[in-house]
Amino acid sequence: MSDRKTEVWVGIDAGKGHHWGAAVDETGATLWSKKIENDEAAILAALGELLDLAEEVHWAVDISGTSSALLLALLAGHGQRAVYVPGRTVNRMAGAYRGEAKTDARDAYVIAETSRHRRDFAMIDVPAQLAADLALLTARRSDLMADRVRMINRLRDVLTGVFPALERAFDYSSHKGALVLLTGYQLPAAIRRRGRARLTAWLANRGVRGADAVAATALEAAQAQQTALPGEDVAAQIVADLAEQILTLDDRLKRIDKQIRETFRSHPQAEIIESMPGMGPILGAEFVVAAGDLAAYADAGHLASAAGLVPVPRDSGRRTGNLHRPKRYSRRLRRVFYMSAQTSIIREGPNRDFYLKKRGEGCKHVQAVIALARRRASVLWALLRDRRTFTSAPPVTQAA
Repeated sequence: MSDRKTEVWVGIDAGKGHHWGAAVDETGATLWSKKIENDEAAILAALGELLDLAEEVHWAVDISGTSSALLLALLAGHGQRAVYVPGRTVNRMAGAYRGEAKTDARDAYVIAETSRHRRDFAMIDVPAQLAADLALLTARRSDLMADRVRMINRLRDVLTGVFPALERAFDYSSHKGALVLLTGYQLPAAIRRRGRARLTAWLANRGVRGADAVAATALEAAQAQQTALPGEDVAAQIVADLAEQILTLDDRLKRIDKQIRETFRSHPQAEIIESMPGMGPILGAEFVVAAGDLAAYADAGHLASAAGLVPVPRDSGRRTGNLHRPKRYSRRLRRVFYMSAQTSIIREGPNRDFYLKKRGEGCKHVQAVIALARRRASVLWALLRDRRTFTSAPPVTQAA
């Protein structure tokens, strides 16, 4: 092709049903702009047209999730890699170009132009099968946990309206026996009629541990309320239904946790990751998904920065030394380090010692945990680099 360019930049505004692609040259002139169906044949056709435009094509997308999975896989299959341009950046950059209308074509053009001007965006790595499996499993687990929280909040709200003493008596988020109780008994009069002995036997037959203690607590709450409230019969049915749903959901969570555990432990770095105190298979799987390829992090500081654990200066005028959390970081990766750090301080060891040291220096709980999370990011990066498991004592180095 006689007018073939040396370089072009392609921006893709990704969507579930279709994408929009736009290609610009080194001057910012639009060479190509089309709607692309999220279909293999359509993507391959567009890919062929775009690769014919120049000797080197630079790709950029605004979504690196399920919507763009097929697109990214096909790009990788043809030796092409894309960078990720965050949606927030696209929105800010849009103000630098003419026009106020927001269209897919304009967004794709802005993505292409932004990637042409900036070369600091992270490359998107198409996950291998194991990482892809973990990504799907952990996402599904997050959905189920969100459903569980919503249902427990609804159960507590309905129960408070008819039997507040029983709502206060148990922590329904962690007490399986209390949920089993609610599948059969939701109102004070019904619990009093059953009596402690028969209620204990009823709970024990359903596998409740400490059935007598649960029955005693429920009966005490029932004795404290002698008044029947309006709508309690309908509320009781709703509470029983919600309790059944939560118990069923807990069984599904157990199955998916087992699947995550088995899948994660087939990962070549699983033993190293799980050797870190506080980093079990669930958080380990989250780490593998959130961190991606460790080769992308030049050092431990880059990993900590990606997790938002390295403060950045935000000075203004004469005010200096103003350190804040960065705006661009992986919230999922930050959560992994924070949650694992918080779990690690429960037991005696170097993590708890470091946490207590920070508290002694005047740090609040959250500040101390974040400081520990930052330290643990460095430790984990070093372990993965050296391919060794965690030990409380530092490794012994051989003298030269």
